[in-house]
Amino acid sequence: MSNEVRKLRFIGDNGRDEFFREQVADKVIKLLCSDIDVSPMVVDGYWGTGKTEFCHKLINKFKDEHENYRILYVDAFRADHADDALMTILAEVLSLIPKDQKENFLQKAVPVIRFGIKALLKAGVSHVLRENADDVADELEEHIQDTANAAIDATVRAMLKDHERAEQSLEALQATLRDIAKSNPIVIFIDELDRCRPNYAVQVLEVIKHTFDVEGVSFVLVTNTLQLKAAVNHEYGAVVDAQRYLDKFLKFRFELPNFIPSGGYSKYDVSDRHFDACIEQSDILKVSSLRQGRAPLNEFCKCLLKINKISLREIEAFVRYLSVYSALNRNYNYDFDYGFEAIKIFSIFIYCFRPDVKNQIIFNIYDGESIYPLLGITETISGEDFDFCDFIEVFAWYIGSQFNRNNGYWDVGEDVSRLAMKEQFKNGFRSIDYNQKAIFDEFVKVFDVLSLA
Repeated sequence: MSNEVRKLRFIGDNGRDEFFREQVADKVIKLLCSDIDVSPMVVDGYWGTGKTEFCHKLINKFKDEHENYRILYVDAFRADHADDALMTILAEVLSLIPKDQKENFLQKAVPVIRFGIKALLKAGVSHVLRENADDVADELEEHIQDTANAAIDATVRAMLKDHERAEQSLEALQATLRDIAKSNPIVIFIDELDRCRPNYAVQVLEVIKHTFDVEGVSFVLVTNTLQLKAAVNHEYGAVVDAQRYLDKFLKFRFELPNFIPSGGYSKYDVSDRHFDACIEQSDILKVSSLRQGRAPLNEFCKCLLKINKISLREIEAFVRYLSVYSALNRNYNYDFDYGFEAIKIFSIFIYCFRPDVKNQIIFNIYDGESIYPLLGITETISGEDFDFCDFIEVFAWYIGSQFNRNNGYWDVGEDVSRLAMKEQFKNGFRSIDYNQKAIFDEFVKVFDVLSLA
């Protein structure tokens, strides 16, 4: 994790809040400081939606406004190599405890950790014995069975005693945590849980519930719950209802908003704002026809992003590819006929996000089933119910006319609707002959440039 990210704030030095998320942070802090039981809280969202950046801004704001709270950040993805979630969290908590209290805390914590390690080791030895049993000579089987039974009896007795001592130690540890958090509540942010190994992610949830369910200690998990569900099913099988399992552990969940309020009831899409910001940050593209405004190409790009649910991080990748194409074409500005430029942009989009469709085009096996959904066309549209005003729809109609097969999404005959569509096409695609059937060659040319061919 970059130290620069850790320093980010909503305002002031290292401050920015282009998606107006400080108001969300204010509400999170209000809930965590209230007497409402919202822990563990989940900041939910897909990969690349800005969760980690929001997390660090939230932490810094929390620290600034509530000095009596002790705030911790754990990158679970970086910590999962340790294979012990309890050890990871306790080590972080230890860093908060004053020196004169650390020894007392360790005395309570070590027996709890030791019990977990011993249980794992015994399970491992048992596994090894089972694995090697087949290699033992038959005449030794009875002797080994007697020895194994005696060992198992002794192990069970020892584990029962260990468990009893561990329960006592756990209660003592929780009491110590409760005392520490009485005057200085603890909030632990655990990030990247969705990127961990499944067993570690599940282990974190279970450790939080069974060890850290203590008054004054709160958890905020920054993750994608869909991935957590997959982790649960990976660990316990598909027959387990992963949502119901998570419901036992998670108290409150919210998703970062994908819109920006702009007064009244109107909203401005976060992806639109981020695309415009990325274009402005590009020395090549900020003077191109892709820049902010209501120019057809700018809107065309934003439509592609929304239709395909492209994340903020993926938007940065898309703009990078647009910049690369421009740089490899003498700082190309995308300022020719905007219908022709839309073909280039759509080609770059496919190259960036859908290599499978790119290969279909290269090998001339493309069709409506693979390409139309990228343009938002998912069902058959007839001339009677089609609105010909949107540029992306006219673009989709034209691209579809070039398919060699499977063009069943469109039912536009030789009627007034078709004539109206053709008229719209002429307005946006002035440099292209509708009857030209080699337009997908233009896609391949773009692919060649990006492949550095």
